[in-house]
Amino acid sequence: MSAAEWERLRPFLPVGNRRCGRWRDRRQVIDGILHRVRTGVQRRDLPERFGPWKTVYERHRLWSGDGTWERLLQQVQATADAAGEIDWDVSVDSTIVRAHQQAAGARTDPPPPPGLRGGRTGRTPGRDRVAEPARPPGGGGAGGERPGRSRGGFTTKLHLSADGLLPPLSLIVTPGQQAECTQFKPVLKKIRLPKARPGRPRKTPDSVAADKAYSNGPCGQYLRRRGIRHTIPEKTDSQAARLRKGSRGGRPPGCDQDRHKKRNTVERAINRLKQHRAVAIRYDKRRYVCLGTATAKALISWLRT
Repeated sequence: MSAAEWERLRPFLPVGNRRCGRWRDRRQVIDGILHRVRTGVQRRDLPERFGPWKTVYERHRLWSGDGTWERLLQQVQATADAAGEIDWDVSVDSTIVRAHQQAAGARTDPPPPPGLRGGRTGRTPGRDRVAEPARPPGGGGAGGERPGRSRGGFTTKLHLSADGLLPPLSLIVTPGQQAECTQFKPVLKKIRLPKARPGRPRKTPDSVAADKAYSNGPCGQYLRRRGIRHTIPEKTDSQAARLRKGSRGGRPPGCDQDRHKKRNTVERAINRLKQHRAVAIRYDKRRYVCLGTATAKALISWLRT
């Protein structure tokens, strides 16, 4: 990170519990995490300038499990929103991520509670104030961890929403065979930007654009119920079925072609994410760590916007 990016991120970092010695330089550890995300290098092969590889790994695993990466992303997004840098014309899409052989072999049981590790109770000295949850998001069970099987083999699917200025607003990781339309609501519900002043965080975009994969009844009903303008083209088979019904088929859904052309912002956001090798190829065994890797890359994209 550059000096300007570090100054933007430093106020939002969690603090230690002050029960032991000082932490290793946070900027050094975060740079090590970002180096691994960018290059996809094995953790044991990290350059010595980033410190012990295990410190880098444990910090990334912990922050992925307790949601620190997501909270940092939301805080940086809230700062950008207060400065008027978000246009709230959101586009939704997903992309396939090939799973490396290193992503296989995850544990099939959920991780134990923090107090049961090694016979010790309480918080581990030197860690963040927020304790690691007993079951991080996406953890536990072989079906919840292992990559899904699709036409490309073992793959993982990354669902995301992005605004008109390209950086992602929310991210979700599912198995590769998961249909895109099933994650439309969770992706939009995950948009949450806290405000600097007291008040409810913003969760509702001004408009949503998506491709034909999201053209179904539940997605449209969800957007209409929340009063969100949307541009989603109708599928060919759905159009033919509506025409066969005649007047009972109802009116065709509106689709603003000019607004739909701006949907390329989410495609470009995906391209930016996949410029980092650890995002383009899944090396992480646990799904919540894989999500933390993508979130860390999205955080850097916001810091550099």
